[in-house]
Amino acid sequence: MEVQFLEKNSDYESVLEVLLQLRPNYNLDTLSGQIEKQQSNGYQVVYVKSPEGVLAAGFSVGEKLAWGKHIYIEDLVTNAQFRSSGVGKFIIDWFKKYALESGCEQIHLDSGVQRFPAHKFYLREGFNIASHHFSIVGVKNG
Repeated sequence: MEVQFLEKNSDYESVLEVLLQLRPNYNLDTLSGQIEKQQSNGYQVVYVKSPEGVLAAGFSVGEKLAWGKHIYIEDLVTNAQFRSSGVGKFIIDWFKKYALESGCEQIHLDSGVQRFPAHKFYLREGFNIASHHFSIVGVKNG
């Protein structure tokens, strides 16, 4: 297996199709456009092809007062029919190596509260539940 950075090549549409499993509010065209928009602000997509399928991850490298230089994994999804095949561990190990090479001391991600199998995986891979993430969706006046 090998981690590759997403480019507009023969794998592009299959990677987007996997990302749509996590982000079904998009279609192929709108997802592609959103990825391109975010790439102008440092967002990157990597993917792994294995005999079992594709795993894709979108992330950015940033700096914050609270975390210093860090990787934030924004989107991480394995094709649903091929989960628990080892590709997730492979890419998390890659992120750990990439963090060291990039001068990052921390890796962060958020995961929906209902995603219990994902939480079990993240804990097994060394992530800690360090905070609660709060959000306001659909901000309105008043």
